[in-house]
Amino acid sequence: MHRNSRLGGSWVAYTPEQYTPKDGLMSARIPRVSRRNLLAGASAAAVAAALGGCSNAMDRDTLRLIHGATGGGLKDTLDPHFPVTVPDISRVRSLYEPLFQFNDDYVVEPALAQSIESSKDAKTWTIHLRDDVTFHHGKSLTADDVQATLERAFNPDNVAPQAAELAAVTDMSASGPMDDLTYRLVLTEPLAIVEELLAAYALGIIPTDFDLANPVGTGAFKADLFVPGQRSRFLKFEDYWENPASVDELVIIDFNDDAAKVNALLAGQIQTADNLPTYLSESIRDQGGRALISESGNWLPFTMRVDVEPFSDVRVRQALRLLVDRQQMIDQALNGFGTLGNDLYSPFDPAYADHLPQREHDPEQAVSLLKQAGYSDLQVEVVTSTGVGAGAVEAANVFAQQARRNGVQVRVKKVDSSSFYGEQYLQWPFAQDFWYTRNYIPQAAQSSLSSSPYNETHFNDPEFEDLIIRARAELDLDIRKDLQHRAQEIEYETGGFIVWAFKQQVDAYSQFVEGLTPSRALPMSSFLFKRARLTKGDES
Repeated sequence: MHRNSRLGGSWVAYTPEQYTPKDGLMSARIPRVSRRNLLAGASAAAVAAALGGCSNAMDRDTLRLIHGATGGGLKDTLDPHFPVTVPDISRVRSLYEPLFQFNDDYVVEPALAQSIESSKDAKTWTIHLRDDVTFHHGKSLTADDVQATLERAFNPDNVAPQAAELAAVTDMSASGPMDDLTYRLVLTEPLAIVEELLAAYALGIIPTDFDLANPVGTGAFKADLFVPGQRSRFLKFEDYWENPASVDELVIIDFNDDAAKVNALLAGQIQTADNLPTYLSESIRDQGGRALISESGNWLPFTMRVDVEPFSDVRVRQALRLLVDRQQMIDQALNGFGTLGNDLYSPFDPAYADHLPQREHDPEQAVSLLKQAGYSDLQVEVVTSTGVGAGAVEAANVFAQQARRNGVQVRVKKVDSSSFYGEQYLQWPFAQDFWYTRNYIPQAAQSSLSSSPYNETHFNDPEFEDLIIRARAELDLDIRKDLQHRAQEIEYETGGFIVWAFKQQVDAYSQFVEGLTPSRALPMSSFLFKRARLTKGDES
């Protein structure tokens, strides 16, 4: 597979083997160091050597922001509609924009669209576009581009995961431009949350002549260079419709090692880093960095495939949920940066089922359930990776210790990000994953329906699916809330997730970076690097 980069005004193809350090490539494979040495900055020289010629945030003529992104691998992508890993998402947010977006409080607001109107039956939606938006190659945004975007994202042979719910009920033959700046979306059945679905970060608008080999969007940065699994570079888009970015270049580096990532930040080789190891949130301030802490609905679930033994027995799933000492896991894996989870997601949804009793650590009941299921000597393997995010590997180890105290043997298998999100992703019998903040119906559509693109638990419950389908079409908020409560009760009793906490998002940035704000939506100020400003103190 070829990797695309643009040099000297034209795009050329590179493979990782052809792309050498003289081209400015920096490797994320930096030797792991101890916590003591990391905090002391003892391996800063090794980090600097690995980062090569991009060590300065400010060159003589270029103001450059370098971001350290957690995870990534050879399957990294610039595709606006198919991001998977954290680096993918950070790149997508820089290049493309959806019609609507979630603000820092996780409330939907206009982005490329100015407004949206619904028919009384919620089957026809009229979208009004901004008239001042230009793509990176100079084309003005029109309703034809919305049509091209939906046709690509709704392609029945390869539906974009975050578009799946909307695609399933859209009549594309009846939908289309009404004029240059107005688009009519026609549905086959009522859907009450269209605006929310159109705010998905992976539903960025692309031009009619979009080519992934030379990706073009409307974001604050335009693509310049891309080497999957390693690094990417973006240039400030001078004709951006909103306030242009303050920096001239954005570089995003994949890091599969937390120590290397933090070392690079403390050494001044990168200026921002997502998913900071929480144990460093206080100490990093003494080393010249700052922590950006956000309340969020982010969760790092344990995922149990309900269609394979022993997890196909609901008693085993319930037992493992009861074996978790959630507060201890928060304290040890997240260093206290989290709130209790109750095996349900979407805590900011107005219809979150907070009436259900908090599931407590109850090893006696867990042992009893395992005995009833015939698994008194249960042995399982949980697969984890640093690519899942800060706290994941730690949580897996804590869980193994908690289970062992009660006679359950849990082997922790740690793999690199490329392997975890490779061919076996969504097939691991018992693993972990990361999810960012979403409201309940969109999240269920992504993870909990038989047709969901990321149904890692293989959950398949007809009654649950019927409730979700009815809820997403219901315009009456009280009726919709009741339907959602009933759906959540099913997941609470029989689902395949162990949702032990909602973690506070902890990111980090240099003391010479300003403008970043906490966000409930996504890490690192919602990956809106256009907000970042570098002060003169970072000039070197």
